[in-house]
Amino acid sequence: MIIEDLTMTEFEAGLRKTRTVLIPFGATEEHGSHLPLATDTLMAQEVGRRLAQRRPIFIAPAVPYGVCRSTSGHPGTLSISTATLKSLAMDIVRALHRQGLRRFVLLTGHAGGTHTSTLIDAGEDLLLQLKDIRVAVLTEYMLASKEGRGIIETADDSHAGEIETSRLLHSHPQRVKGKGEREYPTFPAGILVRDKRRFWPNGVWGDPTLATAEKGEKLEEAVVDALDRLVTELEKEEKIED
Repeated sequence: MIIEDLTMTEFEAGLRKTRTVLIPFGATEEHGSHLPLATDTLMAQEVGRRLAQRRPIFIAPAVPYGVCRSTSGHPGTLSISTATLKSLAMDIVRALHRQGLRRFVLLTGHAGGTHTSTLIDAGEDLLLQLKDIRVAVLTEYMLASKEGRGIIETADDSHAGEIETSRLLHSHPQRVKGKGEREYPTFPAGILVRDKRRFWPNGVWGDPTLATAEKGEKLEEAVVDALDRLVTELEKEEKIED
C-alpha cells in the first residue's frame, strides 16, 4: 500500500491488514556522470514498491534528502544536517504512529556512515519515547552487498559502481546515461579534508563498467527477499494492543 496513492478510507482499511510501514530514505547526491542525483531515493522506493506487491505493508513517501559528507563538494549534492535528518525521521514516525502504525522500517538507499548513524540514533530515541513500537534501521547497501555475493565482480564496490549501476539499469534504464568509469576515492586515512573532490574527482567508488541489467534484476530480487524476511521477523512480536 503506497501511502501517497491511498485515499483516507483505503488507509483506514489498510490498518486492518497491517500496522507495519516502510519509510524510504534517500538523498539528492552525485552518482558519477552516469547515474541521476536521485539514485539512492529511487532504489529505496523501488524496493518498497516491490515489497508491497508481496505482502500487506504501508510504504511511506520517500525522503529525498540526506546527510552527504564525502560528496558535499560535488555538483548537484544537496546535503542536510544531522539535526534536520533526525528531527525529520522522528516527526515522520510520530505522525505515522498517531495514525495507528506500530512497526517501522527505516530503509535508506543512502549508506553514508554519518547519515545511517543519525537514523539509528533517531530510532533509539523513538524506542524510548513510544513504548508500543518496534523499529528497524538498515541500508540498501547492507542488503545488496551481502545478498549480492556471487553476482557482483567488483571488490569493495560501493557508490555509483557495479551494484548501483546494475540496479538502475534494471529498474530505471531510461535514467542511466552511460556506464561511467572505474574509480576509488583516495582520502587520506584519518585526515579530514576541505576539498573532497580533489581526492574523489568523478564520484565513483567501484567499477560501473561491469554493470548489467541482468545483475540488477538478481540484486533487486535478493534485496526484496532479505527485506521480506526482516519484516516477518519484525512482526513476530506478540500482537500490540491499541
